[in-house]
Amino acid sequence: METLIASPKAPEPPKAVTPKTVGSPWPRFLLGRLGGLVGVLVMLVVGTFLIVQLIPGDPAQVMAGPDASQAQVEQIRQEQGLDQPLFTQFTEYAGGLLEGDLGTSFSSGLPVSEIIANRLPFTAQIALLAVVMALVVSVPLGMAVAVACRGNRRKALDTAFTSVTAVLGSIPEFVLATLLIMFFAIKLNMFPPSGAATLDSMVLPVLALTIAPICTLARVVRRETAAVLSMDYMRTAKGRRLRAVRLYARHALPNLMTSTLTLGGLVLTGLLGGAVIVEFVFAWPGLGTGVLDALVKRDYPVIQGVVLLLGILATLLNLLVDVVLGLLDPRSLRGKAGDA
Repeated sequence: METLIASPKAPEPPKAVTPKTVGSPWPRFLLGRLGGLVGVLVMLVVGTFLIVQLIPGDPAQVMAGPDASQAQVEQIRQEQGLDQPLFTQFTEYAGGLLEGDLGTSFSSGLPVSEIIANRLPFTAQIALLAVVMALVVSVPLGMAVAVACRGNRRKALDTAFTSVTAVLGSIPEFVLATLLIMFFAIKLNMFPPSGAATLDSMVLPVLALTIAPICTLARVVRRETAAVLSMDYMRTAKGRRLRAVRLYARHALPNLMTSTLTLGGLVLTGLLGGAVIVEFVFAWPGLGTGVLDALVKRDYPVIQGVVLLLGILATLLNLLVDVVLGLLDPRSLRGKAGDA
């Protein structure tokens, strides 16, 4: 009898395995941050409009002069729209912003955008230099002290570092600026005390802006570096006898930058506010002196334009810090995306 042998079945093709995809947190993070940015902009527009209304004094009277008649004051008030209801003034102000119109200066008659364009480069010069200098000095300084004092060694150095940074970091910007002028400009005659005629005119304003942030950030970096050095992976890396530059730059630095940049964003944002006072002390022709001069003259449009711009710059700086943190540590990005 013929034996029938069943031919084996052809093997089924393997089913395509669809990997479990995890959505990137970047779209949600960016959407959340953009939504927050819009909310901040709305609050800035409302805040800058309302805050100048609380400034005492009549801008129409200031523009007309002390010897002007009441009819002249009323005419100026009508020309500038100051006789309109508050809501009408706000809608005109907000509508002008949407069209890129920041208004016209009451005192000079120039567009506010032109005044800001003339002064912004001076503020940008010292602000950018101050930010770079604060980061470049504070991070290596804090790491060097932490490495030198690890394991409770060199306690005198640690105490001196903590004391000096605490004292210097607590000095207000205007006091520090005055001391720098007295010592370096008047006594030693090394740098000009005011103005922006030469490149060395930037030295004292930048120092006045950066000393406090350097002290604050250096203390944070010192604390975070000490915590990182005590971790097991650092002991393992050190046991492999890696070079000091590779050990600290590749293994320690990335792990302490998250918390450092988080606080650094707040410190550097406050630097913009300090620039207003520092520019006034050094007669630096930036946005700071512009807004203070506008306050004296009750020049509402200039006050609104400068404060609005400074608020936007501070918000964008915080956004930039968040993006850098996300690039350095994607885990923090997921947490922020979930919070957004």
